[in-house]
Amino acid sequence: MDLTYSMMSLAAFNHELFFISSKYASPCLRKPFGPRASRHRHPQHLRFHRSYSQSAAAAEKARTTATKTTTTEPAGAAIEAPRRYGRRYQGEFTPKPLPRPIGMPQPPRAGENTGIDDRTLVQRQRDLFDRERNRARRKELTNQFSRPYFRDWSNLQFHDGKSFLAPPRLFRAEASLYFPNLQGRTLVRREKTARDTTPLLTGRASVVSVFSSMWAERQVSSFVSPEANPALHDVVSRAPGGKAQLVHVNYEDNAVKAWLLSFFRGSLRRRFAENDWDKYFIVRRGISDDMREAVGLLNAKVGYVFLVDHFCRIRWAGSGASQPDERESLVKGLAKLANEVEKGVVVPRQGEVQGSRLKGV
Repeated sequence: MDLTYSMMSLAAFNHELFFISSKYASPCLRKPFGPRASRHRHPQHLRFHRSYSQSAAAAEKARTTATKTTTTEPAGAAIEAPRRYGRRYQGEFTPKPLPRPIGMPQPPRAGENTGIDDRTLVQRQRDLFDRERNRARRKELTNQFSRPYFRDWSNLQFHDGKSFLAPPRLFRAEASLYFPNLQGRTLVRREKTARDTTPLLTGRASVVSVFSSMWAERQVSSFVSPEANPALHDVVSRAPGGKAQLVHVNYEDNAVKAWLLSFFRGSLRRRFAENDWDKYFIVRRGISDDMREAVGLLNAKVGYVFLVDHFCRIRWAGSGASQPDERESLVKGLAKLANEVEKGVVVPRQGEVQGSRLKGV
């Protein structure tokens, strides 16, 4: 009987102990395996962090959209020519004159299109969970991996890669679009930082040559070399105060080739006068497919020549090897733009190049 009483007392004590522990214990210890246990829920601080991250990402996305707008969308009808992306061109192709002014809708700014990811750690963390950004990035990578490697080379069969014919006259100033800012190293000795093209182009009439191979360089030479177009150099030499200039952009996105090119900077300097070393840019990154479509750089192995006015607007463009009438129109266009710079007759539209030396014009 004493044993039975002792067992009943022990059971009552255990029941009381369980009641006290379950009353004051944390919720996760009361029902550790129940379907509504708190371990299956998001803790309050995690729910708050998630909602804050989503709201911050939405605000960042809205700010980015408002800042960048649609600066890479083509401003009109697409150029009918073979491209390094998209479907392979079928049938015969004959270069046609440009159907519209080409370029970027927004004025360029120094520091743009550097190709360097300057986001902060917080911004990278937000972008990591941004679905729209990740979806766009996946689409971009898919297009890059699905692009045939030799597409640019195979498109050279069409008139040696000539994408379009140069217009016989300049594009109207009020309808012209902008040449984008590019950043790269020049031939200046002991230069440790990259330079932007926009400060150099602002305030001058410029003939900008863009190429990325010896084949493309020979093509642009047919437009701008002293042997092929001596009249062009006469216009540059007669322009007062350096108001007309020739600018070369050697674009090489391959790291190994760019590294090898840096060893030949000495030979490049011997080809140009010392006062023209700051007008030769070696650019490694910053030209996207959207920019190529807007500006007309449709084949990476082909050379392109742009006539840019003192507000960085593209007033004329040529591609591939030059034709006699194209060289003549280039000379006349440069002479006219140099005269406009000297007289200051062209008034920029609202939102023109920031930091321009022509604010008083």
